[in-house]
Amino acid sequence: MALVAAYAATVEATLLDEVTLDFWVPTAALSAVFLALHLVVRFLAPHADPVLLPAVALLNGLGVGFLRRLDLGDPDLPPQERPDFPIFAGVGGRQLAWTLAAVVLAALLLVLMRDHRAVSRYAYTLGLAGIVLVMLPAVLPRRFSEINNAKLWVIIPGVGQIQPGEFAKLALLVFFAYYLVRKREVLSLASRRFLGIDFPRGRDLGPVLVVWAISLLVLIFEKDLGTSLLYFGMFVVTLYIATERVSWLIIGLLLFFGGAFLAYFLGGTVGGPFANFYLRAEIWLDPFADAYDGGYQLVQGLLGLGTGGLFGAGPGGGQPHLVPEVHNDFIFAGMGEEIGLFGLSSLLVIYLLVVERGLRAALAVRDSFGKLLAGGLAFTLGLQVFVIVGGISKLIPLTGQTTPFLSAGGSSLMANWLLIAALLRISDAARRPVDSQGTSRPSGVPAGPPAQLHGAPTEVIRP
Repeated sequence: MALVAAYAATVEATLLDEVTLDFWVPTAALSAVFLALHLVVRFLAPHADPVLLPAVALLNGLGVGFLRRLDLGDPDLPPQERPDFPIFAGVGGRQLAWTLAAVVLAALLLVLMRDHRAVSRYAYTLGLAGIVLVMLPAVLPRRFSEINNAKLWVIIPGVGQIQPGEFAKLALLVFFAYYLVRKREVLSLASRRFLGIDFPRGRDLGPVLVVWAISLLVLIFEKDLGTSLLYFGMFVVTLYIATERVSWLIIGLLLFFGGAFLAYFLGGTVGGPFANFYLRAEIWLDPFADAYDGGYQLVQGLLGLGTGGLFGAGPGGGQPHLVPEVHNDFIFAGMGEEIGLFGLSSLLVIYLLVVERGLRAALAVRDSFGKLLAGGLAFTLGLQVFVIVGGISKLIPLTGQTTPFLSAGGSSLMANWLLIAALLRISDAARRPVDSQGTSRPSGVPAGPPAQLHGAPTEVIRP
């Protein structure tokens, strides 16, 4: 939080030529709420990984600071009004308020979920809810679901918009983990060996084909490659974690890239629902061919990254407003202009640290459901960062994903804080000492005879 405060002071010194007496207020509010969550974690999950919360707090704090920098540097805001800009006004103020709500939601999850295995009771309900949330924007009329040519939203007139896919990924991960614990023995069976790799039986491809079909429907009707890749990728990787068979990764990659190429081919020949993906792929291949229209956003983002160079123009010293949607999809490009390659690399290392700690919890936890859930949560966070940063840097076609904890948006912020709370709960179970009977009790649960959770995966702990 000291680093976040220094960032806020530097922004004001650059944009206002002074540091106001209120520069510390957003940082103080964040510090208070993060400290409160830390106390909740210490009481309810005392063995949880101590790195997760500070790392995510830094990302969230810098995101709030950059969004307030956009408010203070708004070209439409008269310079004389900038020093008195309210703390909770503008996109930065809304993000600060959403952060307070998201952290409270994360604390509530820790209070209600004392044992991560208990959530497996509702696996099928959550799976159905996840599918409904995924498909909801696709079936709604465009005026209630489409923003920037992507049908990812549920727009409530006069209230705002919600991105249900952010919550769907959590619900689907619980279902995937539960289902694969039950079916991993069957899915691990091999029918033939090819090039030294054991491939599964044809009859076992059903679940993969179903998720592949849903991903293609998302790609076609919601017009978003990133969301499609996210859902399909997290299922295939969870399947790989469950079975330890590389063949599932190969099959998944072939199915996804085959489907994407088919959508691109049909978009160039047939058009219709495939046309949007074809246009995005064309912009990705050569954004400068249409730099003043379709490729304008990507070109401005690339120019911003190039202008930033190694060390950037300094907080508040760039021109991020030239990049459309810089507060949302392209926040990484806007920050890159001001903190440079070294700053962006530092942010990526923090993301990498969070993902690594999540995978470490997956390795250490003693039950199979927790292993699959933690591994899926950690991988999904890393994949989402790859998808959006890859799109901004022209590594892959541009998507409509948000950058976790940095981009403006309440749906993304709350869903990702719930993800971190789940990882904290699982890491607490993984790091908790084992008693003399070879079992570990959830934090806050008194000792007593072991109880079987209805519907929860069971494990035999051997000395």
